[in-house]
Amino acid sequence: MTQPTGPSRIGVTGLAVMGANLARNIARRGTPTAVHNRTTARTTEFMQAYGHEGAFTAAESLEDLVAALEKPRRIVVMVKAGKPVDGVIDELAPLLDAGDIIIDAGNSHVADTTRRTQACAERGLRFMGVGVSGGEEGALHGPSIMPGGDAAAYAEVEEILTSIAAVVDGTPCCTHVGPGGAGHYVKMVHNGIEYADIQLIAEAYDLLTHVAGLDAPAIGKIFEGWNTGDLESFLIEITATVLAKTDEQTGAPLVDVITDQAEQKGTGRWTCEDALELGVPLTAITEAVYARTLSSLRAERRAAATVLAGPAPGEDADLDQLVDDVRQALYASKVVAYAQGFAQMRAASAANGWDLDLGAMATIWRGGCIIRAQFLNRIRDAYVEHGDVENLLMVPYFTEAVAAAQAPWRRVVVTATRHGVAIPAFASSLAYYDGYRRERGPANLIQGLRDFFGAHTYRRIDAEGSFHTRWGQDGAEIRTDA
Repeated sequence: MTQPTGPSRIGVTGLAVMGANLARNIARRGTPTAVHNRTTARTTEFMQAYGHEGAFTAAESLEDLVAALEKPRRIVVMVKAGKPVDGVIDELAPLLDAGDIIIDAGNSHVADTTRRTQACAERGLRFMGVGVSGGEEGALHGPSIMPGGDAAAYAEVEEILTSIAAVVDGTPCCTHVGPGGAGHYVKMVHNGIEYADIQLIAEAYDLLTHVAGLDAPAIGKIFEGWNTGDLESFLIEITATVLAKTDEQTGAPLVDVITDQAEQKGTGRWTCEDALELGVPLTAITEAVYARTLSSLRAERRAAATVLAGPAPGEDADLDQLVDDVRQALYASKVVAYAQGFAQMRAASAANGWDLDLGAMATIWRGGCIIRAQFLNRIRDAYVEHGDVENLLMVPYFTEAVAAAQAPWRRVVVTATRHGVAIPAFASSLAYYDGYRRERGPANLIQGLRDFFGAHTYRRIDAEGSFHTRWGQDGAEIRTDA
């Protein structure tokens, strides 16, 4: 172990896997780091296992942690989101001086981050909500980091954070996102996009299994091939790896013995709830959340499988055609999911005055994080070339890419429906695309019905103002804003 020669530059409290790996990453980069855990035994275990990796100072209490740090103190909190974060802040705050910085690097809800920022400011403390993506491996070797909060506070930790972040083309995957809860907000949307991305991959796997009749290793080879083209990404790469894994106990593909119940920690649901508040259609991510919820109803599904009818077997699919169709549908649906996520961030930025640089968000997601992909270079370039575009579908590259995939995308939706394979993310993405590209949809009838039963008024295409028809009276139309 390198012996610290003075106060530590930063402290980390919470030494579960993510916190421990983040502390190790920081110390490995040459930054003296003080470490603490509520359970002292875990701190001892950490030092025994990793103390040789850098200049660590072990703290038995929060008082010891604070005493070990240079001023202004910088303390990273890596505990479970929710009340545990509030508990740590309440214990830390009386020990700190004005100007000290508390950094919540967990998956906290944006509303909590906003509240904590204000509460800390009232105590003279600076609070940062920092999104960290990449899982335990990313935390150790280089995550994507999304710092939010006061810009001056970020300047105090920028060198440390950029030193531990993933690097792509010489650029660290870390940048100041914006004030208040902006960092945790962007991380939330990142996770929502991750939900959609994973659901789309699962639907592609389902089609290739139940329509094409392929086994897991064969599908793994297909994903391995897809990882060399437009779909190149971390998630496609690990899909190939997971599908190729053999279960040591049964000799079957491991994926075939994993229970089909997907869990979730809440960030996808938060993303959808926020989109509803903003009025942003977020169909792909929302359907991905619903799909996980439906998967959790395993006992009900098993009972339903013995009762509910499905379609008669369809004709055999052309294997080569189906595989390529699924590839193109996967890419087109992925474009829609990301377009929706970036539109949501754009709307939130305007609503909260964050001034988000969406091109920078695409840049820092290119490495370290779960949704890292070659595809993000296209998004970064789109914002460089086209500025504050309302929807990525309107950028020529994506307009043309989705148009080229349109026929196979539609064939996939038809084929899946004919064979009784649920594809909520594929289908909802196509429905969003069709709804977005139509100059006139059926909402005129919706407004007519709302006006009939609730006098909610409507607007006309040939006149200014709001109108109401006295449907149950004389049928006359009146202007309501005159």
